Order: sequence, then C-alpha cells, then structure tokens
Amino acid sequence: MTTEIPEMPPILQRSQSIAKVLERRTRIAWDRYNERLAKAAKAFQSPVPFTNPWTAWGEWARYAVDSAQRSILFLDTLRQRGNAYHEHTEAGSPPLLHFEHEMVLDARTFERPVNYALVSIVPPKGVTIDRESRPFVIIDPRAGHGPGIGGFKEDSEVGVALRAGHPVYFVIFFPDPEPGQTLPDVCAAEQIFIHKVRELHPSSPKPAVVGNCQGGWAAMMLAASDPESTGPLVINGAPMSYWGGAWSEGEGDNPMRYSGGLLGGTWLASFSADLGNGKFDGAHLVSNFAQLNPANALWDKYYNLYAKVDTEAPRFLEFERWWGGFYLMNREEIEWITQNLFVGNSVWKSATGPGGKAFDLREIRQPIVLFASMGDNITPPQQAFNWVADVYGSTDEIKARGQVIVGLVHENIGHLGIFVSGKVAVKEHAQIVEVLGSIEALPPGLYAMQIAETKGRDGSVGYEVSFAERQLEEIAARLNRFERKDEEAFEAVARVADLNQKAYELYAQPIVQAVSTEATAELGRQLNPMRLEQAAASDRNPFLAWVGPAAEAVKAARRPVEADSPFKQLERAGSEMISASLDYYRDVRDAVSEAQFFQTFGVMFPAFHPGFFKATAAAAAEASVEGRDLPVVRDALAAIDEGGYADALARAACLLARRGEPFPLARVELKAQMAEEYRDLLPALASDQWRRIRGRQEIICRYEPGAALAALPKLLASAGEREQFLAVLDRLMADPRIPADRVSAKQRAIAKRIHALLDAGPAPARRARPRLAMVPKKVARRA
Repeated sequence: MTTEIPEMPPILQRSQSIAKVLERRTRIAWDRYNERLAKAAKAFQSPVPFTNPWTAWGEWARYAVDSAQRSILFLDTLRQRGNAYHEHTEAGSPPLLHFEHEMVLDARTFERPVNYALVSIVPPKGVTIDRESRPFVIIDPRAGHGPGIGGFKEDSEVGVALRAGHPVYFVIFFPDPEPGQTLPDVCAAEQIFIHKVRELHPSSPKPAVVGNCQGGWAAMMLAASDPESTGPLVINGAPMSYWGGAWSEGEGDNPMRYSGGLLGGTWLASFSADLGNGKFDGAHLVSNFAQLNPANALWDKYYNLYAKVDTEAPRFLEFERWWGGFYLMNREEIEWITQNLFVGNSVWKSATGPGGKAFDLREIRQPIVLFASMGDNITPPQQAFNWVADVYGSTDEIKARGQVIVGLVHENIGHLGIFVSGKVAVKEHAQIVEVLGSIEALPPGLYAMQIAETKGRDGSVGYEVSFAERQLEEIAARLNRFERKDEEAFEAVARVADLNQKAYELYAQPIVQAVSTEATAELGRQLNPMRLEQAAASDRNPFLAWVGPAAEAVKAARRPVEADSPFKQLERAGSEMISASLDYYRDVRDAVSEAQFFQTFGVMFPAFHPGFFKATAAAAAEASVEGRDLPVVRDALAAIDEGGYADALARAACLLARRGEPFPLARVELKAQMAEEYRDLLPALASDQWRRIRGRQEIICRYEPGAALAALPKLLASAGEREQFLAVLDRLMADPRIPADRVSAKQRAIAKRIHALLDAGPAPARRARPRLAMVPKKVARRA
C-alpha cells in the first residue's frame, strides 16, 4: 500500500524557494570570498628574493620610510578635505560645476519660493556655441548631495553639449529649502525655467531636458505637467518604478528596493524630519548610498589614496568635495518622495502636480531617451524601464499616442559612473547629444539605441549609432524574469507602511515635534557620522596642527619604493583580504535582507491575508488585454476609412516601410533631410502631431494591411490632393539618394498598386473627421 505525499501548500513552496535562493546566494558569496583570498594569499606564498638578512633589512627599512611618508601625506590629504568641507559650507555650499556660470533666475524670489535657480553655463575658452542651436537644460538630483554632478568635469554632460555647440543651462539648488516648499512647487518653478530658456532662444528648437537620477523623474513630471514647452527628454539612471529589480535566483543585487519594507515604511523619514525641526538631513540618504558598498566606503577608497598618495590626492579631493556636500529637504518633500516613489511606486500614476492636477506621463509628447546600466545597483534597468509598461501597457498604445521612447543600456558602469565617468560622457552622452534631433524623426515606437565603436585609418576612435525597434512586451519579459510577480510583496509593504505612517502621526509625531528645536536639530546634523567624517580632520583640529608642516617636509624628502617591492606586494595582498572580507559581509547582508523581506511580505503577509495577492492578480489579469482587443487598436481600425492628406501620407509610409531592420543614424538623418526638401509637398504639422498620425496608421497597416491599402483613395478627396500625393510618391521612389537595391520588389509592387488605386477615377467621398490643427511651417520646424 502506497501513501501519497500531499502537495505542499503554495505558501510553503514560496518559503522554500526563498530559503533555496538564500542558500545559493550565500554559497556564491563564500566561493567568491575564498577565490579572492586565495588569489591574495599567493603574494604571501611567493619566496622573498633576498640573498641575505641585510638585504631583507634594507628592503624593510626603505618600505618603512615610504609607508611612514605615505601615512603623513594621507593624513594631510584628509586635512585638506576637512578644510575644503568647512570652506565650502561657510561659502553657502555653491554648486560644484567645473564650468563658470551666470545666474538667470532665482526661484527663491518667486511667488511660491523654492530653493532652486537656473544658471547659464559660460562656454570655456575655445568653445563656440550657436545661439539658435537647441538649448540643453540639465537637472541634477537632489538626493542628499549638492548640484554639479552633470558638469563635474570637462568630459561631462555639460562638456559634451557645449562642444557640440549647444547653449547649456543648469538647474541648481541651495542647501536649505524655503519654508513650506513642496515638490509640486519645485515642478512649477522648473516650468518657469523652461519658459525663460525658450524666451532667450526664440529661434531655437524646444530645449532638451536632461534629468539625472532623481532629476530624471523631476524632468518627467515637468514634461507631463507642461507638455507644450519641453523638447526631447534624456533620463539618466532614474528610478521611475522603484519596485522593479527582479528577484534573481542567482544573485539579485538590488538591495535598496527592500529598504522601505525592512525599515517599516515611510514613518522613519517623517521621524528624521521631525527630529530636524521640520527638515530632513540629506546626509541620511548619502549614508544609505555608502552602505551599499561598505568595502569602498570604509576601506578601498582610503587605501587607494594611501597607496597612490603622490598622484591620487587631487582626484580624491575633487570627488570628496561633492560627496561631502549635504543638503536639506522639507518634511513635505521627503514624505512625498518616500510615499510616492520609494514605497508607493506611484510617481507615474497618482502623484499630484502643480494646481492639484495628477501627473499623467502619457501627456508627454516629445521623444524620451532612457539611459540605464546593468551594473547599477541603485537604479537597475528594471526601475528605469518598467514604468513604460505600467503607463502604456502595449507597443500599440505607444504608437497610437505618437510617442518615441529610446532605451540605451550600459553593460557594467555603476550608478555614479553614469553621470561622472569621462568614458561614458565621451561615448554615450556625446552620442545622445548628437542624435537627439534625429530621434525626433523616428516613427513612433520603442527603440534600442546601439553604439558601435569604430577606428579610422589613423587609429582615431569613432562611433556609429543605429536604432533597432523593439516590442514593449518583449522588453518587459526580458527585464523581468519572474513576470514581476516578485513585486507582489511590495504591495504588502505599501499597506504596512501606510499603517505605520498613520500610527506614527497619531501617537509619536506630536511628542517628537514638541521636543525638537532648531538647536537640537542643528546639533544632530553636526554629529551625523557623514559630516564628522568630513569635518574632523582639518586645521580646526588642534591635534593635527603638525600635519601640514610635516607633509611639506615629507614632499621635500620623498623616498618612494618601487611598486614591485616585496613588502608593498604584501601590503596590497593584505588590503585585498580586508576588501574581500567587507564584500563578503555585504553579499551575505544583502542575501539575508532579501530573504527576510520576501519571507515577511511575500509569505507571512499573504498567510494572514490570503485573498490579497489573489485580488491583485485578478485585477492584473483583467487589465491585460492584447492585440485587436486593445482599445487603441479598436479605435484605429474603426477609423480605417477616415482621415485626410496627412493620414494618407503616413499610411503609405507604413505600407512601404521595411520591417525588422535597424535604423542606422545615416538613414534617419537622410529621412529628416528629405522631409525638409519635400516640405512644400508635405502638411505643415508639428512633429508630435505627425507622430500621432503615423502611429495610428501603423496600427491600421499592421492589423489590416489589405484594407488599409484599399481604403487609401477615401483619404484623398480631391484630385489636387491625389496629384500632390502621387508627386511625393514618385519623387521618393526616384530619389537617387535611395540605392536601387534598398527598394524591394514588394515595395515597388505596393507603390504600383497605390498608383493604380489613385489613377482609377474620381475620388469617393470620405467620412468627415476633425482635422488636426495646422501650424505655421516655421513653428513646425522648431517643434
């Protein structure tokens, strides 16, 4: 007699899977740790190349002198960092831009004052800008640090835009927020900034807006609330969907997304702001960033300075000057961020903008470039891209709304590297600046931007850019290996966070606010470990009065040892072991945090609320409609016989388009050039209007190509329109810039069929449909 083993309940299966992932991740961490230790230990196992004890003693003496000298120079560099920190703070923490700049607008003087300002970047000597070229407006993140990361060095977002001849403006902010300012107030101020830039450049295309990290979703909010004013958007490393970052069965290294749940939700941010007498200290956010990589924060960056102190000090001091600039937020601002972004994940669906109007990212009419990195554990690609699926739902909806979204993914650069890396600036950011105008000429849809490195005959490095169309459904599935089921636990976090927030506001907040004063708040800020790290070693510390003179003496008598000195090799090996140990601690900590998070909110919570995930799953299934059943597809197909001259041109372009091929930049630029040359035969429409028409016609041609072709004569009511339409078609097919081998037999057959349909006789009456507003041609060029 056999006894059947009952199937394990789903909730226990989930718990078991979490335990298996934890075991696998800790084993991988241990193996990686042992591998690094073994590699470092080889330096200890190598025979010391000394022929006698006196040689060994002499080598040790030289190393000891070098080590002592490096120690003094290292301490002197920390002293210089402390001095720079105090000087920068006393100067009001001005923006750390590499470039000179001039004030344009100070939002502290606005009717609703905020601590933001718009500055104009002064081109450096030898750089000439074209005042009629598209201006760039760069918004830096206000996430604890001060502004300047987008223009931190010569090779930066600011630098590459200036070298391309564009006027550049920078949105800066000041350390202290204005009383009562909110993020919707900031958004309203940024709208005024954009209007001012357009006023300063009346003959230029609409300004491109570049948003870095938090500045990315600020730029998206700006464009959604004022879609008529902005040009293309470039969103770099911005966490638009904070729940994203698929729980990997191998090594899911996106630990920041679990913080909101493990800390109990958003109440801790409110508590910190209340302790600060209504102001949240940005040093807390910087500390969170540092804890992501304890090996670098506690050891690697300092050992790298110590090991290369003769050359590394300037770079170290430059970065630390920005890293140590801590800015404040109002309670209302940090609560908006934590409740709508970190925990609520609702920046794209329920946040309220200026005037109480909800932000709707579908209102954005200009192309959007999304730049993320696979090596970014603060904003992984899922957080940068998942909002597209949440907002649009399908590729067809993107096309129907006339939107162009371009994704660019770096293989391994870290979060800060997206903004400060010179290599990334010269390659990715420079190419984005170069092709931004061409991106506006792309048909609506979702594209992958591909950058291929080339070398000229003289060895010079160049880049070739192409665009490959992608399906939203395919990208969402590729980025989210678990079909985003791992995000169910975050819905539980949102509920728990809301409960904890209300409990804090009801029971604890009145007491905390009653005992907090500006004096206690300032004392707490000055004693923050992040500030103490910067401030302790400086000339204000009497115990370090000897360091400056000693360092000068050491520089005059510097006696460095060779890099291959046996004792220096042992030093590097010891440093590697310390670094490996801290990395092992981080890997285990992150693995345990991940398991704790999912066991709590993915297992325990549904165990006590068994219908919760079923309800959300049912709602998601009900919302997931595909293909012809999509409302945008039904609406487009219902209008197959409707339209006019512009619709006919767009439909013919869709019917003649080659499918499945990438768009080399040269072809996109040729298309834009030909559109300019054919402008007398084309309708004078703004680019966003044209993209919406093109997107709707593409849906029609994809689902009903035969009917779309047969209905083409109904869109051209007069003989004059038909004659003009055929003139465009004939001129295009005969254009010598289009190689004969690029025109397929199928395309020639379609062109011939179009001719036959339109030459057949008088035009049938077409169904009336409201026409899109026509705009002057000059405006159409700027749009």
